[in-house]
Amino acid sequence: MCPQSPRPAPDTAPARTAAPDGRVTVAVITRRASVLRTLDALAALPEQPPVIVVDNGIDDTTLTAIRRHPAAVRVLRPGGNTGALGRNLAVRHARTPYVAFSDDDSWWEPGSLGRAADVLDAHPRLGLLAARTLVGPDGTEDPLNDVLAASPLPRETDLPGRPVLGFLGCACVVRRDAFLAAGGYHPVLFFGGEETLLAYDLAAGGWGVAYEPSLTARHHPEPSHRSDRGHLQLRNEILTFWMRRPVPVALRASARLTAAALTGRSAARPALRGVLTRLPAALARRRRLPPHVERAARLLDGPAPATTRESTPA
Repeated sequence: MCPQSPRPAPDTAPARTAAPDGRVTVAVITRRASVLRTLDALAALPEQPPVIVVDNGIDDTTLTAIRRHPAAVRVLRPGGNTGALGRNLAVRHARTPYVAFSDDDSWWEPGSLGRAADVLDAHPRLGLLAARTLVGPDGTEDPLNDVLAASPLPRETDLPGRPVLGFLGCACVVRRDAFLAAGGYHPVLFFGGEETLLAYDLAAGGWGVAYEPSLTARHHPEPSHRSDRGHLQLRNEILTFWMRRPVPVALRASARLTAAALTGRSAARPALRGVLTRLPAALARRRRLPPHVERAARLLDGPAPATTRESTPA
Protein backbone atom coordinates (compact mmCIF):
# COMPACT_ATOMS: atom_id res chain seq x y z
CA MET A 1 0.00 0.00 0.00
CA CYS A 2 1.25 3.50 -0.81
CA PRO A 3 2.17 5.54 2.29
CA GLN A 4 -0.27 8.25 3.25
CA SER A 5 1.19 11.67 2.42
CA PRO A 6 0.71 14.58 4.82
CA ARG A 7 -2.37 16.60 3.97
CA PRO A 8 -1.84 20.21 4.94
CA ALA A 9 -4.79 22.54 4.79
CA PRO A 10 -5.17 24.50 1.55
CA ASP A 11 -3.39 27.85 1.49
CA THR A 12 -6.66 29.69 1.86
CA ALA A 13 -10.19 28.73 2.79
CA PRO A 14 -12.46 31.20 0.97
CA ALA A 15 -16.17 31.40 1.47
CA ARG A 16 -17.89 29.10 -0.98
CA THR A 17 -20.27 30.47 -3.55
CA ALA A 18 -23.96 29.70 -3.31
CA ALA A 19 -23.72 27.49 -6.39
CA PRO A 20 -20.89 25.86 -8.36
CA ASP A 21 -19.44 27.82 -11.27
CA GLY A 22 -20.39 25.02 -13.66
CA ARG A 23 -17.90 25.82 -16.42
CA VAL A 24 -14.71 23.99 -15.45
CA THR A 25 -14.04 20.36 -14.56
CA VAL A 26 -10.73 19.47 -12.92
CA ALA A 27 -9.10 16.31 -14.28
CA VAL A 28 -6.55 14.52 -12.09
CA ILE A 29 -4.42 11.51 -13.04
CA THR A 30 -2.90 9.72 -10.08
CA ARG A 31 -0.97 6.74 -8.77
CA ARG A 32 -0.33 8.07 -5.26
CA ALA A 33 -2.08 8.75 -1.97
CA SER A 34 -0.92 12.37 -2.17
CA VAL A 35 -3.94 12.92 -4.43
CA LEU A 36 -6.01 13.30 -1.25
CA ARG A 37 -4.16 16.53 -0.49
CA THR A 38 -5.02 17.76 -3.98
CA LEU A 39 -8.69 16.86 -3.48
CA ASP A 40 -8.72 18.75 -0.16
CA ALA A 41 -7.50 21.89 -1.94
CA LEU A 42 -9.94 21.48 -4.84
CA ALA A 43 -12.86 20.94 -2.45
CA ALA A 44 -12.09 24.31 -0.82
CA LEU A 45 -12.28 26.27 -4.08
CA PRO A 46 -15.11 28.80 -4.41
CA GLU A 47 -15.83 27.52 -7.93
CA GLN A 48 -16.72 24.06 -6.53
CA PRO A 49 -15.55 22.30 -9.70
CA PRO A 50 -16.52 18.73 -10.48
CA VAL A 51 -13.43 16.52 -10.30
CA ILE A 52 -12.62 13.50 -12.42
CA VAL A 53 -9.88 11.24 -11.06
CA VAL A 54 -8.25 8.76 -13.40
CA ASP A 55 -6.81 5.79 -11.51
CA ASN A 56 -3.37 5.10 -12.98
CA GLY A 57 -2.61 2.50 -10.32
CA ILE A 58 -3.64 3.69 -6.84
CA ASP A 59 -4.05 1.28 -3.94
CA ASP A 60 -7.46 0.17 -2.64
CA THR A 61 -7.24 2.18 0.58
CA THR A 62 -6.63 5.42 -1.33
CA LEU A 63 -9.36 4.55 -3.81
CA THR A 64 -11.86 4.16 -0.97
CA ALA A 65 -10.79 7.50 0.50
CA ILE A 66 -11.20 9.19 -2.88
CA ARG A 67 -14.70 7.85 -3.28
CA ARG A 68 -15.67 9.14 0.18
CA HIS A 69 -14.05 12.54 -0.32
CA PRO A 70 -16.30 15.63 -0.01
CA ALA A 71 -15.04 16.96 -3.35
CA ALA A 72 -17.40 16.20 -6.24
CA VAL A 73 -15.32 13.28 -7.49
CA ARG A 74 -15.93 10.80 -10.27
CA VAL A 75 -13.36 7.98 -10.53
CA LEU A 76 -12.41 6.42 -13.85
CA ARG A 77 -10.54 3.10 -13.75
CA PRO A 78 -9.01 2.24 -17.14
CA GLY A 79 -7.36 -0.88 -15.71
CA GLY A 80 -3.71 0.19 -15.96
CA ASN A 81 -1.33 3.11 -16.06
CA THR A 82 -2.44 5.36 -18.90
CA GLY A 83 0.26 8.00 -18.39
CA ALA A 84 -0.77 11.39 -19.75
CA LEU A 85 -3.42 9.68 -21.87
CA GLY A 86 -5.54 9.49 -18.73
CA ARG A 87 -6.18 13.18 -19.26
CA ASN A 88 -7.74 12.37 -22.64
CA LEU A 89 -10.08 9.92 -20.92
CA ALA A 90 -11.07 12.51 -18.33
CA VAL A 91 -11.76 15.17 -20.96
CA ARG A 92 -13.99 12.79 -22.91
CA HIS A 93 -16.05 12.19 -19.75
CA ALA A 94 -16.23 15.86 -18.73
CA ARG A 95 -19.53 17.65 -19.24
CA THR A 96 -18.29 21.23 -18.90
CA PRO A 97 -16.96 23.44 -21.73
CA TYR A 98 -13.54 23.77 -20.06
CA VAL A 99 -11.23 21.33 -18.29
CA ALA A 100 -8.38 22.21 -15.94
CA PHE A 101 -5.62 19.70 -15.22
CA SER A 102 -4.04 18.86 -11.89
CA ASP A 103 -1.73 16.06 -10.86
CA ASP A 104 -1.67 14.30 -7.51
CA ASP A 105 0.81 16.94 -6.32
CA SER A 106 -0.81 20.08 -7.73
CA TRP A 107 -3.97 22.15 -7.43
CA TRP A 108 -5.42 25.58 -8.26
CA GLU A 109 -5.54 28.78 -6.25
CA PRO A 110 -9.00 30.12 -5.36
CA GLY A 111 -10.53 32.18 -8.15
CA SER A 112 -8.16 31.03 -10.88
CA LEU A 113 -10.59 28.59 -12.47
CA GLY A 114 -13.34 31.21 -12.58
CA ARG A 115 -10.96 33.71 -14.17
CA ALA A 116 -9.84 31.09 -16.69
CA ALA A 117 -13.45 30.41 -17.67
CA ASP A 118 -14.08 34.14 -18.06
CA VAL A 119 -11.06 34.49 -20.35
CA LEU A 120 -12.08 31.47 -22.44
CA ASP A 121 -15.64 32.77 -22.67
CA ALA A 122 -14.31 36.09 -23.98
CA HIS A 123 -11.93 34.59 -26.57
CA PRO A 124 -13.64 31.86 -28.61
CA ARG A 125 -10.47 30.97 -30.58
CA LEU A 126 -8.49 30.34 -27.41
CA GLY A 127 -7.86 26.61 -27.01
CA LEU A 128 -5.53 26.48 -24.01
CA LEU A 129 -4.53 28.80 -21.16
CA ALA A 130 -1.20 28.18 -19.45
CA ALA A 131 -1.07 29.39 -15.86
CA ARG A 132 1.68 30.71 -13.62
CA THR A 133 3.03 27.94 -11.40
CA LEU A 134 4.23 28.34 -7.81
CA VAL A 135 6.32 25.49 -6.43
CA GLY A 136 6.43 24.12 -2.91
CA PRO A 137 5.17 25.54 0.39
CA ASP A 138 7.18 28.73 -0.12
CA GLY A 139 5.52 29.47 -3.46
CA THR A 140 8.75 29.65 -5.46
CA GLU A 141 8.30 30.72 -9.07
CA ASP A 142 8.66 27.81 -11.46
CA PRO A 143 11.47 28.67 -13.93
CA LEU A 144 9.06 27.96 -16.77
CA ASN A 145 7.06 31.08 -15.81
CA ASP A 146 9.84 33.35 -17.05
CA VAL A 147 10.31 31.25 -20.20
CA LEU A 148 6.64 31.54 -21.10
CA ALA A 149 6.45 35.24 -20.22
CA ALA A 150 9.41 35.93 -22.52
CA SER A 151 7.95 34.10 -25.51
CA PRO A 152 9.02 35.90 -28.69
CA LEU A 153 5.81 35.04 -30.53
CA PRO A 154 3.91 38.15 -31.64
CA ARG A 155 0.72 38.99 -29.81
CA GLU A 156 -2.57 38.26 -31.55
CA THR A 157 -5.45 40.68 -31.28
CA ASP A 158 -8.08 38.02 -30.64
CA LEU A 159 -6.10 36.24 -27.91
CA PRO A 160 -5.19 37.23 -24.35
CA GLY A 161 -1.81 37.05 -22.66
CA ARG A 162 1.38 35.90 -24.34
CA PRO A 163 1.17 33.40 -27.26
CA VAL A 164 3.23 30.26 -26.52
CA LEU A 165 3.79 26.75 -27.83
CA GLY A 166 4.47 25.08 -24.50
CA PHE A 167 3.06 24.84 -21.00
CA LEU A 168 3.13 22.75 -17.83
CA GLY A 169 0.67 19.88 -17.99
CA CYS A 170 -0.60 20.32 -14.42
CA ALA A 171 -1.08 24.08 -14.79
CA CYS A 172 -3.35 24.65 -17.77
CA VAL A 173 -7.02 24.95 -18.67
CA VAL A 174 -8.29 23.75 -22.05
CA ARG A 175 -11.36 24.31 -24.14
CA ARG A 176 -12.81 20.81 -24.26
CA ASP A 177 -13.83 20.95 -27.93
CA ALA A 178 -10.41 22.23 -28.98
CA PHE A 179 -8.59 19.57 -26.96
CA LEU A 180 -10.65 16.77 -28.48
CA ALA A 181 -10.33 18.19 -32.01
CA ALA A 182 -6.54 18.25 -31.62
CA GLY A 183 -6.52 14.64 -30.46
CA GLY A 184 -5.39 15.36 -26.91
CA TYR A 185 -2.11 13.95 -25.65
CA HIS A 186 -0.36 11.63 -28.09
CA PRO A 187 -0.07 7.87 -27.44
CA VAL A 188 3.47 7.65 -28.86
CA LEU A 189 4.76 9.98 -26.13
CA PHE A 190 2.74 8.46 -23.26
CA PHE A 191 4.34 10.63 -20.56
CA GLY A 192 7.12 13.19 -20.09
CA GLY A 193 7.41 16.41 -22.09
CA GLU A 194 4.17 15.64 -23.89
CA GLU A 195 2.88 19.21 -23.79
CA THR A 196 4.71 20.67 -26.80
CA LEU A 197 3.15 18.27 -29.28
CA LEU A 198 -0.33 19.14 -28.01
CA ALA A 199 0.48 22.86 -28.31
CA TYR A 200 1.66 22.29 -31.90
CA ASP A 201 -1.52 20.40 -32.78
CA LEU A 202 -3.79 23.01 -31.22
CA ALA A 203 -2.03 25.77 -33.17
CA ALA A 204 -2.15 23.71 -36.36
CA GLY A 205 -5.91 23.44 -35.91
CA GLY A 206 -6.25 27.21 -35.64
CA TRP A 207 -6.57 27.35 -31.85
CA GLY A 208 -4.71 29.84 -29.71
CA VAL A 209 -2.37 28.84 -26.89
CA ALA A 210 -1.58 31.59 -24.40
CA TYR A 211 0.21 32.19 -21.10
CA GLU A 212 -1.85 34.14 -18.58
CA PRO A 213 0.01 34.81 -15.28
CA SER A 214 -3.11 36.01 -13.49
CA LEU A 215 -4.05 32.32 -13.21
CA THR A 216 -2.09 30.42 -10.58
CA ALA A 217 -1.52 26.73 -9.98
CA ARG A 218 0.32 25.35 -6.95
CA HIS A 219 2.77 22.49 -7.45
CA HIS A 220 4.26 20.49 -4.56
CA PRO A 221 6.39 17.84 -6.28
CA GLU A 222 8.16 15.14 -4.31
CA PRO A 223 11.77 14.98 -5.62
CA SER A 224 11.97 11.22 -5.31
CA HIS A 225 9.08 10.85 -7.76
CA ARG A 226 10.60 13.12 -10.42
CA SER A 227 14.33 12.45 -10.44
CA ASP A 228 14.11 9.78 -13.15
CA ARG A 229 12.12 11.66 -15.80
CA GLY A 230 14.93 13.42 -17.64
CA HIS A 231 15.28 10.72 -20.27
CA LEU A 232 11.53 10.81 -20.97
CA GLN A 233 11.71 14.55 -21.62
CA LEU A 234 14.61 14.07 -24.03
CA ARG A 235 13.02 11.08 -25.75
CA ASN A 236 9.72 12.84 -26.33
CA GLU A 237 11.35 16.04 -27.53
CA ILE A 238 13.05 14.13 -30.35
CA LEU A 239 9.93 12.12 -31.15
CA THR A 240 7.92 15.36 -31.32
CA PHE A 241 10.41 16.71 -33.87
CA TRP A 242 10.06 13.58 -36.00
CA MET A 243 6.26 13.71 -35.88
CA ARG A 244 5.81 17.40 -36.68
CA ARG A 245 8.98 19.24 -37.71
CA PRO A 246 11.00 19.24 -40.97
CA VAL A 247 13.38 16.32 -41.40
CA PRO A 248 16.56 18.47 -41.10
CA VAL A 249 15.36 19.79 -37.73
CA ALA A 250 14.66 16.27 -36.48
CA LEU A 251 17.98 14.97 -37.82
CA ARG A 252 19.99 17.69 -36.10
CA ALA A 253 18.25 17.11 -32.79
CA SER A 254 18.75 13.35 -33.12
CA ALA A 255 22.43 13.84 -33.89
CA ARG A 256 22.85 15.97 -30.77
CA LEU A 257 21.18 13.33 -28.64
CA THR A 258 23.33 10.59 -30.18
CA ALA A 259 26.50 12.58 -29.47
CA ALA A 260 25.37 13.14 -25.89
CA ALA A 261 24.70 9.42 -25.48
CA LEU A 262 28.15 8.51 -26.86
CA THR A 263 29.84 10.88 -24.42
CA GLY A 264 27.94 9.40 -21.50
CA ARG A 265 25.68 12.31 -20.69
CA SER A 266 23.17 11.48 -17.96
CA ALA A 267 19.77 10.42 -19.35
CA ALA A 268 20.93 10.57 -22.99
CA ARG A 269 21.45 6.82 -23.45
CA PRO A 270 18.01 5.70 -22.19
CA ALA A 271 16.47 8.59 -24.12
CA LEU A 272 18.14 7.44 -27.34
CA ARG A 273 17.02 3.84 -26.76
CA GLY A 274 13.47 5.11 -26.25
CA VAL A 275 13.60 7.15 -29.46
CA LEU A 276 14.76 4.16 -31.49
CA THR A 277 12.06 1.95 -29.99
CA ARG A 278 9.23 4.39 -30.69
CA LEU A 279 10.48 5.96 -33.90
CA PRO A 280 8.57 3.64 -36.31
CA ALA A 281 5.29 4.52 -34.57
CA ALA A 282 6.22 8.21 -34.61
CA LEU A 283 7.01 8.20 -38.32
CA ALA A 284 3.75 6.41 -39.05
CA ARG A 285 1.98 9.37 -37.43
CA ARG A 286 4.13 12.08 -38.98
CA ARG A 287 2.23 15.21 -40.01
CA ARG A 288 4.09 18.41 -40.88
CA LEU A 289 3.04 21.61 -39.18
CA PRO A 290 1.39 24.33 -41.29
CA PRO A 291 3.92 26.96 -42.40
CA HIS A 292 2.78 29.60 -39.90
CA VAL A 293 3.12 27.18 -36.97
CA GLU A 294 6.53 25.99 -38.18
CA ARG A 295 7.67 29.62 -38.34
CA ALA A 296 6.53 30.08 -34.73
CA ALA A 297 8.30 26.88 -33.68
CA ARG A 298 11.53 28.09 -35.29
CA LEU A 299 11.31 31.34 -33.34
CA LEU A 300 11.18 29.28 -30.18
CA ASP A 301 14.00 26.89 -31.09
CA GLY A 302 16.52 29.59 -30.17
CA PRO A 303 20.30 29.34 -30.46
CA ALA A 304 20.75 26.59 -27.86
CA PRO A 305 20.37 22.94 -28.88
CA ALA A 306 17.01 21.64 -27.74
CA THR A 307 18.52 18.59 -26.09
CA THR A 308 20.45 20.74 -23.61
CA ARG A 309 17.25 22.03 -22.00
CA GLU A 310 15.30 20.15 -19.37
CA SER A 311 12.16 22.30 -19.25
CA THR A 312 9.37 22.49 -21.77
CA PRO A 313 10.09 25.31 -24.28
CA ALA A 314 7.68 28.15 -24.71
